[in-house]
Order: sequence, then structure tokens, then C-alpha cells
Amino acid sequence: MSDVMSPPAAKTLLLNPADNVAVALSNLDVGIDTPEGVRTTKRVPRGHKFTVRPVAAGEAIVKFGQIIGFAKTGLPAGEWVHEHNCSIGEEHGAFQRDYEFSQGVIPVDFVPEAERATFEGYRRSNGTVGTRNYVGILTSVNCSTTVAGFIAKEIERSGILEDYPNIDGIVALKQANGCIIDSRGVIFDTLKKTTWGYATNPNMGGVIMVGLGCEGFQIPKLKEAYGVTENETFRTMTIQEQGGTKKTVAAGVEAVVAMLPIVNNVRRETVPASELMLALQCGGSDGYSGITANPALGYAADILVRHGGTAILSETPEIYGAEHLLTRRARTPEVGQKLVDIIHWWEDYTRRNNMEMNNNPSPGNKLGGLTTILEKSLGAAAKGGTTPLNAVYNYADPVTEKGFVFMDTPGYDPVSATGQVAGGANVLAFTTGRGSAYGCKPTPSIKIATNSEMYHRMIDDMDINGGEVVEGSSLEAKGQEIFDMILRVASGEKTKSELLGYGDNEFVPWQIGATV
Repeated sequence: MSDVMSPPAAKTLLLNPADNVAVALSNLDVGIDTPEGVRTTKRVPRGHKFTVRPVAAGEAIVKFGQIIGFAKTGLPAGEWVHEHNCSIGEEHGAFQRDYEFSQGVIPVDFVPEAERATFEGYRRSNGTVGTRNYVGILTSVNCSTTVAGFIAKEIERSGILEDYPNIDGIVALKQANGCIIDSRGVIFDTLKKTTWGYATNPNMGGVIMVGLGCEGFQIPKLKEAYGVTENETFRTMTIQEQGGTKKTVAAGVEAVVAMLPIVNNVRRETVPASELMLALQCGGSDGYSGITANPALGYAADILVRHGGTAILSETPEIYGAEHLLTRRARTPEVGQKLVDIIHWWEDYTRRNNMEMNNNPSPGNKLGGLTTILEKSLGAAAKGGTTPLNAVYNYADPVTEKGFVFMDTPGYDPVSATGQVAGGANVLAFTTGRGSAYGCKPTPSIKIATNSEMYHRMIDDMDINGGEVVEGSSLEAKGQEIFDMILRVASGEKTKSELLGYGDNEFVPWQIGATV
């Protein structure tokens, strides 16, 4: 570098006055003077952290005003902080949280009903509202998934859907289990809830369910459990009863063709935003997630709740270490305790499987700047906004409460989103920092980038650039932008993942119990 040139100004962000680390918003070389008044001692990649004062060995490392880990050794000011010198603190005693049930509940300032936002949706006969109108082919066992795919392929190949403009498409939702499972066990119960939740999601206009016939997950048991009878828009069949693959495909195509005019016989109408059930997801997170896209999505979730709608936060392993912030917002202590009980179940579940909660973050998360599950969780929980936590649901349970709620799911995005859609979500917002390739059927997925570099690199996959929050846009403005897009997508605007054709392979029910 010549004598007349000076190094570029360091771009950094101190999130809270109580923090002892700041975030690098650009790559910082060794010896860079930062706005926090410290000089970097190591190279700090974009999205990663560095100390803004000396930190003693065993001392808590604080970001967002919260503990994200503990220093493994003494750290000088300006030191790069990551997994080599920061842990969640097992060696110093486990990180303890004070849950303070329901002590931080802020009443919702609801928008008057006459002033609430609206969208154009499909009003179903049971009163729910869809944002899409799909024909779904569900399967009771892996052995029938190929036939389900053949039926969908035959319908698409025929071109008949062009005659039914109010139908968004046909989707074969294939699953990998259903055979040797105990009808009294957790796998059966979870698969039952998930399958029926998809069949009754308001974005489904008609459903065919295909089985083999001899599997553990029997279709008659599903129908009995929910008191279901077959009708014009719900049909079932098995390969063994139909007489084999070809006959089942022919029968399935015939059944779909018969229901197409009925499924098509709907029109969008103006409905209040209170009919929206928004699934909140994040995947491929990075150091920007908890700064830009996640809190902006949380702001949008707050707007939706104020308009009478529902927002579902999930991914239990990715609120671990931040659950104490949610229990403070619990509407009642009982709601908060249910969340804590679920956290304890996960601690035991991972221990029984020779894992630990800090196995999450993933390698990609760590490359993006996330060091511990505590740090990741604090950013992930920001998607939930600030309104009271009204209810906590088990995986794939029907969501019946309005407002902000939580559903227990794994952190793995397809499994988590599958539970939310089974619970009734009719629109989904998905933040990502590394660039997750994801879409969902029958529920449209809005992709929100956490940083501008990835947004522009993956422009064909991303719908909104949350990275603008650190470039001059406010969280409030970005949150409003997200909410406005939610309304447009709910009214029929296609998301990038829909235009790309994602969603046929993202039905992934949670397999909790033993497969024998």
C-alpha cells in the first residue's frame, strides 16, 4: 500500500452497550483500528465477532446484551472470537437461565378491526382461508410414494390443469416411513397428525391418499381417528386392493380428474389479515441473521399479530439458550412451563442419542460467524417479535390460538416447516444467511436474505434483501416491507421458490421413535 493511501475504514457494529464483543460488517485485517477504539489482533471475517475490551478466562461473552458463551482463555481487546476460544460453558458450569414466567408480557396494541389489512384468499367451507389451491396426493407408506408420483406426473403430462386456472398445481407428498410402526406409538401418532394436517390445510383444495395396503400406518385407522368419510374432494385407495401399480395409477388419475372441476370452483375474495397463519423459519443462518432479517421478520410478525393474525415460531433446538426471553412473554406461567418442559425433553433426547445441544450450529452457520447455540438461538428467537406468547404446541398439533405461538419441532428446516404446515400455516417466511435452497407446497415460502452479498449472488432464490438493515434501512421499514409482501403472496403473487418449482420434496415428517 502506498504512503498516500490509507486502509479502508472498519465497518463494525456494537449491538448493546453491555456487549463485550462487536460484529465485523466487513473483513477486518490484523491491526485495523475499529470505531470501538480497539485494534484487531487477528483477522476477523465479515459477520464474525471481536472483543471490544479484555475478557478473562471463564468470563461470559456477551452479545445482544445476553450471554452467548464463555471465554476458554483470556482474550485481549481486538481478538477474533469464535469456537476456538469460546464455548457454551460446560467447563465452567452449565449456563443457567432465570425463566421469570410471564413477568415481561406487553399487551398487544391491536389495530381496530375496521382498519385491519386484508388479502385475497380462498374461503373454505369450514371457515378457514387458503392462500393457494392445490390438489395433494398423500401417501401412507414409502411403498406407495412411487405410485403417488406417477399419478401426479400423468396429470401434469396430460395438460388438463391448463383448463382449471384456479388450481395452483398437483403435488405428491412422499414420505419415508409408515410400515413397521406401532399404532400405539409416537411415530404413528406423529405421522397421523402430520398427514391429516396436510390433508386439511386450507391451501389444499382436494386430496387423494394412496397406500400399499399391508403397512402399519393403515388408512382406515386414520379415517377412524378423525371421523372422516370419503367425499368429492377426499379419496383413498391402496395398491393391493386396486390390483397393482398400473391399475392404481389409472384409478388415481381418474379420481383426480373427477375432482378438478370441484377444486377449481373457488374464487379469491377479500378477507382480513387475521386469517393468516405465518410459519417463521430460518436456515443457513449467519452472523447477520440476528441483526437484520430475523428481527425484521419479528417486526413483521408483530404487525400481523396486531392485525389479528397468527405467527408460529418453532425449531426448539434453535431457541435453546434464549427460551428465558420467551417465558417472560408467556401469557400464563403454565404456557411458559410447557416450553421449559419441552426444553428439558430435548436435553434428555440429545443426551440419549450421544449428542449435545451445541452440535447445532452447523458448519455453514459457523463459517458465517455463529459460534455457539446460545448465540444462534438469540438471533433465531428474534423472528418471534415482542408480543405475548399465547400457546405452546407439540409437533404438528392444530394451531387454534391467535397471536404469537410456539410449536415444538427440530431445527432441521424441512421437518420443522412440515410440522408448521400440518398445524395450519398458510404462508411461510424463511430467513437465510448462507443461502438455503428451500420451497414449500402447499404453503408458499418467502425467502429473506440476511446480507446483501448473498442476496445479489442468489437473486433468483431470494425475495427480500434483509441485509439493507445494516446499510441504511431501518428494522421497522424492512419489517413493513416483509409484511406487505406476505399480503401480496397470500393474495397469489408467486415467490421465487414457487417460480423455480420448489416444494415437491420438502414434506418431511418428524421420525421421533424407534423404527423396527
